[in-house]
Amino acid sequence: MPKHSPSSLNPRSPLVLDTRDLPRRPGALRTVKRVVPAPADLGVELIGVPEGADLDLDLRLESVSEGVLVSGTITGPVKGECGRCLREINDSVVVNVQELYAYENSTTDTTTDEDEVGRMQDDLIDLEPALRDAVVLTLPTNPLCREDCPGLCPECGVHWDDLPADHSHQQIDPRWAGLSQLTRKEE
Repeated sequence: MPKHSPSSLNPRSPLVLDTRDLPRRPGALRTVKRVVPAPADLGVELIGVPEGADLDLDLRLESVSEGVLVSGTITGPVKGECGRCLREINDSVVVNVQELYAYENSTTDTTTDEDEVGRMQDDLIDLEPALRDAVVLTLPTNPLCREDCPGLCPECGVHWDDLPADHSHQQIDPRWAGLSQLTRKEE
């Protein structure tokens, strides 16, 4: 048995791909198009894919000498809040995935570290780790509702967009208040 022993995969899990009908001859390929529910905690602190949201998988499984190369795109909705003004963000994300899943007992067991290449378990591929890596690395750690979001006034917490242009919280030191009267008379 190899040095790694992954937990048993459920072939009925939506993010587990069954490759039994994919010949193990290099160049053989199969496409997979399906909609699956998003797993929990797919995102970062301020933005992510809601659990159970529809993820569109458009994948290509290709036999190579050491295993199966999975490549394609995954599309899904993202929800979160702006890092400047805390407004809700509703958007979508499209990520590219390309991951090699090595056959059990292939030469990759001796030529690569365990975490460098995905491993197949029997004829099953667990797509969730590659999906999670691709989506989480694509999402911004400080998302914005729009590129020029001005944020909130640090004094009163109101959106800058909702405040008049001359909004200010300037406080005059009472000891200098008399001088401010002089500048007003000159104007």
